[in-house]
Amino acid sequence: MAEITAALVKELREKSGAGMMDCKRALAENNGDIEAAIDWLRAKGIAKADKKSGRTAAEGLIGVASNGTSAVVVEVNSETDFVARNDAFQTMVRGIADVALTTDGTVDGVSAAIYPATGKTVSDTIKDTIATIGENMNLRRSALLSVEDGVVATYIHNAAADRLGKLGVLVALKSTGNKEALNAIGRQVAMHIAATNPLAIRSEEVDAAVAERERNVFIEQARESGKPEAIIEKMVDGRMRKFFEEVALLSQAFVINPDLTVGDAVKAAEKEVGAPIEVTGMARLLLGEGVEKEESDFAAEVAAVAKG
Repeated sequence: MAEITAALVKELREKSGAGMMDCKRALAENNGDIEAAIDWLRAKGIAKADKKSGRTAAEGLIGVASNGTSAVVVEVNSETDFVARNDAFQTMVRGIADVALTTDGTVDGVSAAIYPATGKTVSDTIKDTIATIGENMNLRRSALLSVEDGVVATYIHNAAADRLGKLGVLVALKSTGNKEALNAIGRQVAMHIAATNPLAIRSEEVDAAVAERERNVFIEQARESGKPEAIIEKMVDGRMRKFFEEVALLSQAFVINPDLTVGDAVKAAEKEVGAPIEVTGMARLLLGEGVEKEESDFAAEVAAVAKG
């Protein structure tokens, strides 16, 4: 059996919001597996489903660039927020986004592309900026969306500067209709995605493994009620329908008008656009998502140095 350390309990408490004794028991029941322990806590009603899987602590900026039928969003990390406010760093991130628009949108593709202002690759340009600013930085993520006919709308939440911020969204809309009207509904949908972070555009596109994991949690929760299996099955089916409605973009209540779903709002916009609209893609990058800043105990470090 895995050793249940204090650090493991602390990590589970931060991720689940559950109490120390509940976390210790959950880890003991699941042989020290953090993810399994979170599911166990959720099944017992102790942890919430939407608790973040980790603290997001990386600094830097999200940048976007678009040319109408294509758009890109990039994440460039730095060590401190101070550097993220540096004009040279902001100019570089904007430039990287512009370059990314001419590539296949992958991190490798963007890194190998030529950065016009320096005549070097993006990768080498970042290295030069590290030497100039004196702080480590890297191109962490990049996503490109395109449509043959239509628009790819962009949105930066709480923009720090032109086309830069800490949360960037792209949404691809395929349509032969009026591009200005199409971009207007696209921006609204992008704002919605920023707020709700849907898992997929349509319920049938939700990752099967994620859906199965939710179903298993619902089954365990339903069994706690002591009801017959036939009733449990119906309860779980109902909860799964609600789950898909909540995590799939088009079935979510539209944040701008909660009386409509996003799908309804897009359909309603077709009148002004003058043609059918199909949502074909989305991308959402939150700065530092999934990255944990290395924590250090400064007092302990000083004590260790003092001891020699």
